[in-house]
Amino acid sequence: MAVEFDFSGETVLVTGAGGALGSAVIDAFAAAGASVCGADVVGPDSEDFLADPETMCYHQADFTDEDDVEGVVSDVVEEHGGLDYLCNVAGSWRGGNPIDETPVEDFEFMLDVNLKTMFLAAKHALPHLRDAGGAIVSVSARSSLEGGEGDGPYRASKAGVRLLTESIAAENRGTVRANAVMPSVIDTPMNREMMPDADSETWVDPADIAETIVALCSDATSVTSGAAIPVYGEA
Repeated sequence: MAVEFDFSGETVLVTGAGGALGSAVIDAFAAAGASVCGADVVGPDSEDFLADPETMCYHQADFTDEDDVEGVVSDVVEEHGGLDYLCNVAGSWRGGNPIDETPVEDFEFMLDVNLKTMFLAAKHALPHLRDAGGAIVSVSARSSLEGGEGDGPYRASKAGVRLLTESIAAENRGTVRANAVMPSVIDTPMNREMMPDADSETWVDPADIAETIVALCSDATSVTSGAAIPVYGEA
């Protein structure tokens, strides 16, 4: 059964806009009539930027920098008269080594890109989301549910996304809903390049994750907050 959502007159900010998942989220909200604002550390002229700049108002910014985050949120609110939804998609993976062989720079990078970006975006968006009665959806990961070999900092950072989501939901009960999605391996060009011998048939399509994110922002899930939703595909 096909499901359609109408976000006409509402504004969404998507971080990690240039990536495979970010661009899919932008497309899904644009198709639903939302005013879409995207933010990413890379510009549309980068070969790694996959989104169509014509579908959004774009803000190039480093969401590990609080001044940049505050500036983007303020600009979005000023340009659109408010902010209804925040989608924390910015993130990355780095791993392959056991903890005792992991450079501290890799650990800090994972916390910064996966968790700090979410924290700062939520911190500065929440006052406006409360005004709108809006919602936050952040991207955690299936692997955040347990420890594993070779990517401890990644798993820890994504577990932090889940726990911070629960805290935001508890602190804003009745005003702002906060949920997370937990993908398995996402079918992206980068993952196919990094894992050429893996069975990509079991990976989850970014467009399917985007549909879930849109649903979690919609009235269809108005009683859902503090949840971590599996989006595992066939994995």
